[in-house]
Amino acid sequence: MRLSRNALQWPLLGLFLLGLFQLLPLGDARETGQLLSVGVQPVRSLSLDPYATRLVLVQVLALFVYFAAVLAFTDSPRRLRLLVRTIIIFGFALAIFGVIQSFTSPTKVYWLRELQQSTPFGPFINRHHFAGYMEMTLALPLGLLFSGAIEKDKRVLYIFASALMGVALIMTGSRGGIISLCALVLFLATLTGLGLRRREGEGSGRHGAEGRARVGQKGMLVRAGLALGLVLAFLLGTVLLGGESALSRFVGTVNAEDPTTGRAHFWSVTLDIIRHHPLLGTGLGAFGVVYTRYDSRNGMYRLDQAHNDYLQIVSDGGVAGLALGLFFVLALFRLGVAECRSEDMFRRGVAMGALAGCFAVLVHSFFDFTLHTTANALLFLTMAALATLKGRVEQLETGGHRRRRRRHGSRSAEERLDATTLPTAAS
Repeated sequence: MRLSRNALQWPLLGLFLLGLFQLLPLGDARETGQLLSVGVQPVRSLSLDPYATRLVLVQVLALFVYFAAVLAFTDSPRRLRLLVRTIIIFGFALAIFGVIQSFTSPTKVYWLRELQQSTPFGPFINRHHFAGYMEMTLALPLGLLFSGAIEKDKRVLYIFASALMGVALIMTGSRGGIISLCALVLFLATLTGLGLRRREGEGSGRHGAEGRARVGQKGMLVRAGLALGLVLAFLLGTVLLGGESALSRFVGTVNAEDPTTGRAHFWSVTLDIIRHHPLLGTGLGAFGVVYTRYDSRNGMYRLDQAHNDYLQIVSDGGVAGLALGLFFVLALFRLGVAECRSEDMFRRGVAMGALAGCFAVLVHSFFDFTLHTTANALLFLTMAALATLKGRVEQLETGGHRRRRRRHGSRSAEERLDATTLPTAAS
């Protein structure tokens, strides 16, 4: 059994333990009884919806198993490249599928199922979730392009794949997705500029510090121009493919009285829930049941999510859930930025792209609940793993030729700590 000691696993385990604690019979049965029909025996758990909490625990455990597997078994340059290319190819194919379906059958999923209360895109019931998925798959080829890790004869393919995924994202009409796309490109440009400045600051050019500064400024200008060109290319491609309605929706508003299309009200109700359950929350997954009690309107809409992942984690898990979320985000960026300084160009590009994809989804989480979709949550954790994997997936430059780092015996102490091999019971 191979186990990774990556710190990002601890918040997931903490979330699982928090859900188990919320199922303990320590709550007030009278408070729970107000949410139930007459004649139904109320439960005494801390969670106000124990069934939903148990379902969330199953999902968190399954995601943790996959996340731990990615961390433990992506242990060589070959496996890293295989995983990265699989995600890019799948994202490219998914973008083609989504664009084709949006033209031929915009209101149906797989050309079969008609939806009345949501706007689908591709195989996703909610177009915002498709946009969130594209943000992550798009980030990997962009990270490799920005870092210069792609050979010249392959750059056109990566640029074309990135452009199509960006166009598919914009065609969803998701304003949160478009904002996140711009944040992704700016974040990548910033990461590239900081990395370039650091490497040139460490170098010893013969023209001195002034010459290195000029080269660094030129490189940053090139990256900024590339970022602006990418955004313009995405917008132009959307117009050429007939996606003007998506852009007009982004510029305009759906509801003149409430540009957030109801989210402001959802968030105010969620804040009211947090005020009444500040410590341990109402229970993982219990938001849909609790919302009806605090909704100040006529209850015409059934709301299962808060349309803001940050508010919902506090509503469901209280201060404990907020602490786990903050730990995960801070550890992700601390470990990810360290890997963005890798000497291996491909590893650096993967870390930059994966970290940028996570950043884009975290920006999108201010407006939607993309991480509540299992496919998006699984890909997000995979990207977090790609951003924080240690040096065993790197390649060393020796004498002008690349040589793979030995997987046994020659590992550094840091690498041996990151992935520990334990004997199985059979052995």
